[in-house]
Amino acid sequence: MVKFVKNFANFAAKSIHMKIIVPMAGRGSRLRPHTLTVPKPLIPIAGKPIVHRLVEDIAGVINQDIEEIAFIIHKDFGAAVEKDLIAIAEKLGSKGKIYYQNEALGTAHAIMCAKESMTGPIVVAYADTLFRADFTLDTTADSVIWVKQVEDPSAFGVVQLNENNQIVDFVEKPKDFVSDLAIIGIYYFKSGETLRAELQYLLDNNIVKGGEYQLTDGLENMKVKGLKFVPGKVDEWMDCGNKNVTVETNSRMLDFLHQDGENLVHPSVKMENAKIIPPCFIGEDAILINATVGPNVSLGKACHVIDSTIKNSLIQTHSHIKNAKLDNAMIGSHASFDGNFTSISIGDYSVLE
Repeated sequence: MVKFVKNFANFAAKSIHMKIIVPMAGRGSRLRPHTLTVPKPLIPIAGKPIVHRLVEDIAGVINQDIEEIAFIIHKDFGAAVEKDLIAIAEKLGSKGKIYYQNEALGTAHAIMCAKESMTGPIVVAYADTLFRADFTLDTTADSVIWVKQVEDPSAFGVVQLNENNQIVDFVEKPKDFVSDLAIIGIYYFKSGETLRAELQYLLDNNIVKGGEYQLTDGLENMKVKGLKFVPGKVDEWMDCGNKNVTVETNSRMLDFLHQDGENLVHPSVKMENAKIIPPCFIGEDAILINATVGPNVSLGKACHVIDSTIKNSLIQTHSHIKNAKLDNAMIGSHASFDGNFTSISIGDYSVLE
């Protein structure tokens, strides 16, 4: 397994077992139509679901045994999704656990849906973010908040640091410059019990903003009580919020994997008068006939590409593409596309002929 996070020091004894909590109950409306049939965290990036890559990367950062991965989903996601998530946890040698959040009541409420798993050291990670990083996690801190330097901090929640590199303030979408370190949505807490108590306080006292219970309010209370927060700075932060940024993230991930020397073309791929321009992920049983694929293309299992040129695109599984010239395209599973369109976004079981 190629890890995206390298050269980390052991920051805790292996006898300490970490838990990862992944809130992912949102419907992913900005990525429709793809999320009408598949929850956004299960959309594949470079051949692997977003949430799978995320927990792999976190496992690389913490460099210790992952006891449990708790997924917080909507009950409507269904049994097949739950089975896939449990399998992702088991591939990492962990126990998978499913919790439900059926109302969108904010980040703090979502995390508290998994309160039974909030014991010992935990990582909370929102499942629409991928990253690369090279930092040593500070285990003397009560919490580590992962951040990325950004050009326009007014669009993000940011942290302010003091001269000792400790977080002294959280500011949501600042109109005036206070910091360019944006919170990317991944957090380490030395004590899950402490976080649980603070978030329970918000719920019990109906402390809401915009009708929602916010994690940042709990963090602020912890900071006021003297708990130590430090930043974990990532080198790359890749979003999967909408079609264009998801296609871009797929391209960047392919490039990272290619640089790491990972073989991304399955040996069962069949080619006839076809060319693959790396980096590309080409899945099992794909067929390429009179086609040029790449660079920066993910082509899922059992896809057929005939008389076509595809670059900078993300195509899921069992889809048929012919007579096409695609660039910046995102196509779901079991789709059929025949035509001369270029920048497109069509969902599962769609047909354009």
